[in-house]
Amino acid sequence: MTATIIDGKAIAAQVRAEVRADAERLKRDRGLTPGLAFILVGEHAASQVYVRSKEKACAEMGFHSVTHRLGAEVGQEELLELIRTCNGDESIHGILVQLPLPGHIDEQTVIEAIDHRKDVDGFHPVNVGRLVVGLDALRPCTPAGIQELLMRSGHDPSGKHVVVLGRSNIVGKPVLNILLQKQKGANAVVTVVHTGARDMASYTHQGDIVIAALGKPEIVRGEMLKPGCVVVDVGINRVEDGTTKTGYRIVGDVHFASASSVASAITPVPGGVGPMTIAMLMKNTLRAAEGSVSSQLV
Repeated sequence: MTATIIDGKAIAAQVRAEVRADAERLKRDRGLTPGLAFILVGEHAASQVYVRSKEKACAEMGFHSVTHRLGAEVGQEELLELIRTCNGDESIHGILVQLPLPGHIDEQTVIEAIDHRKDVDGFHPVNVGRLVVGLDALRPCTPAGIQELLMRSGHDPSGKHVVVLGRSNIVGKPVLNILLQKQKGANAVVTVVHTGARDMASYTHQGDIVIAALGKPEIVRGEMLKPGCVVVDVGINRVEDGTTKTGYRIVGDVHFASASSVASAITPVPGGVGPMTIAMLMKNTLRAAEGSVSSQLV
């Protein structure tokens, strides 16, 4: 068996095209341009790259965007004051504080300072709570992107046993809560496997769909998978490789070669889940802008 590749770049392009068309319609019909504020603290290299990618996506969507770059030494109260200013800015519908933050700043305090109606990361406790009980909410971008990948590639999770590896607040927990809802594109039986599991393979062998979000390079191998399953690899890991010009290569949490010989479909790394995260950020920003008009988020 050779797994079909689930092309995250192509599916993300579909989502972005839809968002762009809806944004143009919103501007034409209501005179409203979605606005997104980025707040970047310090010189974290990966964060700089991520924010530039998101700025580029905003330009492609026709969104208004502004980036606030603060030094790593900025005080927590100064950061919170900037968030309060963005909360009150009617031209800004989404606020994204790029994580991680310097150690002297409490991330949860910062997350809770964002107006939940502008929380396009989907991390505010109000949005988390609404997600858990099945109400409309701004959902975390990577888990929402995983659901889109599954549905648009023809792998509806309804009635399937989904095994999620990892219990982070960014991926594991929210993807659990998205996929177990009795809703279209969900209604799955979901098992979450974490570091407390004594035998991870005993769970992965049961998964019709396996979502790997452990942050450990190539830990999931083909022999751990159920034949014909669907594999979604969320991991992005840098491993040393002396044969490359950079001295490293990027791999997922899944050993791609061995998993591809067992699974029926698999996301690549890169080019799988990653592009969906930014696409869903754009979709969340659009929804937040629509909410400022229709008050669908209260």
